[in-house]
Amino acid sequence: MRATAIIPVKRFGFAKQRLLEALDRPRRAALVKAMLADVLAATTRAERVERVIMVTGEGRAERIALRHSRRTAAPLEVLRDPRDTGHPEAATLGIIRAKALGAECVALLPGDCPLLDPAELDAALDRMRRGRVTIVPDRHGTGTNALLMSPPDAIGPAFGPDSCARHTVRARRLGYDLAVEQLDSLALDVDTPDDLATLAEALEREPHRALATAAELAGEDRLGDRARR
Repeated sequence: MRATAIIPVKRFGFAKQRLLEALDRPRRAALVKAMLADVLAATTRAERVERVIMVTGEGRAERIALRHSRRTAAPLEVLRDPRDTGHPEAATLGIIRAKALGAECVALLPGDCPLLDPAELDAALDRMRRGRVTIVPDRHGTGTNALLMSPPDAIGPAFGPDSCARHTVRARRLGYDLAVEQLDSLALDVDTPDDLATLAEALEREPHRALATAAELAGEDRLGDRARR
């Protein structure tokens, strides 16, 4: 099944607060930009993604999307969210827009999973059908790193701590066919210094999986080496 991908993006100044002990604000913003660039690149390479909608109140994210749209055939639009009220609210705005464009299925994706594999996303969308909700949990099994739904408004998005359980309850209560699928490339989102260290280790082994993020983290390593000398 083909889907509209929806990527909510917070203002960079408010994103990843728990990384402040590891990165100062400019370096944190640079990392967020790099991860978003990699997510956009992977999402637009997925054959089952018919269009991408980014929902954001962040001008820098909008500029990243504009640059990327010039390099891809997949339609990519930015839906402005000046209030920046939160991830569930931004996801809902994206769903409303996707329905207006005639989407039969949506894939709510994070902007902080730079290891996203287009082939793995395609395989998950191949398993979708009308009346199905697929929850992709984070590596801890408690959060939701992706939510695939047909129809697009099957359940209200409820991202945040323990969202996997909330999405499960909502889908079952409304009678949808429910799947909880572990997708390796969507397991790791970057919220904490431990997540950042795990991502850095993965990209040290396989930098091609997220080129922009790998380059940013390599730059951080070089800065750290100079600071220690």
